Amino acid sequence: MSFMDELRKIPPVTRFLCGATLAVSIPPMLQLVSVYKILFVSQLVTQKGEFWRIFTSFFYGGSGISFLFDFMMLYRNSNGLEEVQYLSRSYDYAWQLLIASGALLVLNIPLNSYLHFRPLLMTLLYISSKLNPNAITSLFGLIAIPAQYFPFVMLAMDFVMGGGPKAAASSLTGIIVGHAWWMLEHRVPGGSPYGRAPAWVKSLVSPGSPPPPPPTGNTAAGGTTAEGMGGMQAESRGFGTAFAARDGGVRRAGGSTTTTTTTASTGYQWGSGRRLGE
Repeated sequence: MSFMDELRKIPPVTRFLCGATLAVSIPPMLQLVSVYKILFVSQLVTQKGEFWRIFTSFFYGGSGISFLFDFMMLYRNSNGLEEVQYLSRSYDYAWQLLIASGALLVLNIPLNSYLHFRPLLMTLLYISSKLNPNAITSLFGLIAIPAQYFPFVMLAMDFVMGGGPKAAASSLTGIIVGHAWWMLEHRVPGGSPYGRAPAWVKSLVSPGSPPPPPPTGNTAAGGTTAEGMGGMQAESRGFGTAFAARDGGVRRAGGSTTTTTTTASTGYQWGSGRRLGE
């Protein structure tokens, strides 16, 4: 199986998020592009029309080991959401993510935040933690933390190690937006009508992986049935396996035959028949 085949297995929105993060973060790492060119500076956006800064500010994840850690969290949490909560609804996930990003941008402008990757990551972390509160998350592979507390542990780390109150305040906006997202979409029965993707988003984003097919065979109380060889149906029961024969009888494994009246799958009702010459 080729690399492209493996890449296509990733849901479309998660694939875009990870691809954009790599595309924006790697050039500054290699010193091909100045970091200043991708920061969000409101004056340059509004006065000089450098609108790309809005996009790049959400996908620059820094460098070093912290980038690898954050990138893996981005992939794991987004992939989990898209393959479970938004299965076959990737366009809704993309639309709600776009709304959340707009809210993050508005909340971070008063804070003079130049990058929005961390708040976006915190939003996804919070949503995942609320939907899977009993899951266990490993911090750097060393400390096991219940998922419901993980966003707040990351918030404390941003305060202590990431730049003090300003960095923590920026990350807190991610938790605020994540909580609003969770309340509006996952607490309201049926979700908010504003969370349904418009037609133009559906035309750009594929629905993603189809739901798994239903199990084959008919499920009866206490067992399952499946087509066997020779047109016979095998039914697994608590007391053994029974085989439904073509003539309508039920043949127990190693036992006798109990005759019942059935209609063959062809749709015809056959008579008892007569021997040749009678």
